[in-house]
Amino acid sequence: MSDKIKKVKTKKRLGSYPYFSVVLSITLALFVIGLFALLLLHARKLTSNIKENIEIQVYLNRYITENEKIKINKTLSDKDFVFVKGGDPQIQFISKEEAAEVFIKETGEDFINFLGENPLRDAFTIKLNPAFHEASKLAEVKKEIESVGGVFEVAYIESFISSINKNMTKLSIILAGFALILLFSVIMLINNTIKLALFSQRFLIRSMQLVGATANFIQRPFLFRALMHGIIAGIVASFLLFATMQYANNEIPDLEMLQDSEKILLLYLGLIIMGAIIGFTSTYLSINKYLKMSLEELY
Repeated sequence: MSDKIKKVKTKKRLGSYPYFSVVLSITLALFVIGLFALLLLHARKLTSNIKENIEIQVYLNRYITENEKIKINKTLSDKDFVFVKGGDPQIQFISKEEAAEVFIKETGEDFINFLGENPLRDAFTIKLNPAFHEASKLAEVKKEIESVGGVFEVAYIESFISSINKNMTKLSIILAGFALILLFSVIMLINNTIKLALFSQRFLIRSMQLVGATANFIQRPFLFRALMHGIIAGIVASFLLFATMQYANNEIPDLEMLQDSEKILLLYLGLIIMGAIIGFTSTYLSINKYLKMSLEELY
């Protein structure tokens, strides 16, 4: 008989709603939003890589001296429009002989023997700072470089750069829209799951009120459990994301190049915090709702 009473008390303990289904639901919801966040991080990194590799070619005058080449290189290296990586301006010098070798190797045609001379020019290849990818700024950069002594011409594929900027803007808007919709859906899903779980506790809450328990006393165990469940769900979702990412890296080796370890760790932390906040807030609102209901409204 005492065992039966003990079981009833255990089942009716304040805050002891079916937590497994709640944790599972929150975990799955956070896992989905984590996957989408990973997609956003990869897309952003890919965009950054594409922009960092946009180049312009600076062709030099013929019969230019070595000192003039060094001077032009130094002048260009100090410009703001040159992309700097690891403290080094991303400028590469390509001699006309090197350019001819590459052309002959790729096409299989020795145009030097046919023409009797090398018509190509020495050139600098410059990787542009992403801040200067707009058409108006590119035009200013071209004008500025062509004013440097010894420079013959500046060339870049304007339509290609404009197309990249336009497509990246569209992609960012679309992904941001999906992210907001997904975030709203996840919050609603977690909120409804917790509401359904707490529905079974509504009469116990009323019983506690009838014996004189304060609102804080009633809320405390529910809020503590909700906080713990959100944290546990965030940790499990982060582990699932890590496992998924490791599997994807094994299947697609180049995918690892698009990953930023620091931002991914922040994502894991964000999922844990998000789970805790949403679980705590949803539980607080639901408990307050039942505390304010009359006995008739509970049925």
